[in-house]
Amino acid sequence: MVDIKDSWFTVEQIDDQTYAISEYGHWEKVHSYLLIGEDKAALVDTGLGIDNIKRITDQLTDLPIIVLTTHVHWDHIGSHGEFENIFVHADDADWLVNGIKGLPIEQIRKDVSRDLTISPPESFNPDTYAPFRGAPTGLLNDEDEIELGNRTLTILHTPGHSPGHISILDNRTGYLFTGDLLYDQTPIYAFYPTTDPVKLVQSLKRIANIPNVTKIYGGHNTVGLDPSLLLEVKNAVKELEQKDLVKFGTGIHQFKGFSVQF
Repeated sequence: MVDIKDSWFTVEQIDDQTYAISEYGHWEKVHSYLLIGEDKAALVDTGLGIDNIKRITDQLTDLPIIVLTTHVHWDHIGSHGEFENIFVHADDADWLVNGIKGLPIEQIRKDVSRDLTISPPESFNPDTYAPFRGAPTGLLNDEDEIELGNRTLTILHTPGHSPGHISILDNRTGYLFTGDLLYDQTPIYAFYPTTDPVKLVQSLKRIANIPNVTKIYGGHNTVGLDPSLLLEVKNAVKELEQKDLVKFGTGIHQFKGFSVQF
């Protein structure tokens, strides 16, 4: 087992070739995931950017790394600038190049610096913090397959939280990486003007029907949720639709294991 002690990041080994890299010192409790194949590795998101996640990935693999962006929100693209090969869904590409739509930098700087329970590195300055902006190496589309070498990942376009949000299915292990589409403890949300409640529910419905999922890895809170949660999701979306709740302003809806806010 790999044992990495770090002042900011927490590294959890999921299996011999999969790692969760977490930032528990921030209220977002953000997770990025490193998936290692025989030829290259994929880093699912790059975290907050309060500290440099590449310091961690350099300790975990010598293979070339491609970054797979679940969605372009500031808390998931923080260390994108440290990597050469960055991929994003076509519908979020404009946000990566030109900035996140509808979110002023003042709000981002306020959110990135509040409620810290671990001292950030001296290099972190909330007054000058800015999310990564730049052209991606390539664009992802629904059902693209990413080959890492004896490990194939399937890209699933799951919009709603953002236009180009993706989930990633690891076909070898059955792991489903859901970004901000599904996690526990705090609400999944689609209440900003740039979100879409109807598309979010359709995306939840889609992942709820994926067979042979062995574990769910979301972008926040608990690392590794039981796949039985997908049955709860299936029942929840049916209830939301039947009660005509899938629209802006209906509030927080609590279900067993997760909640949704519109």
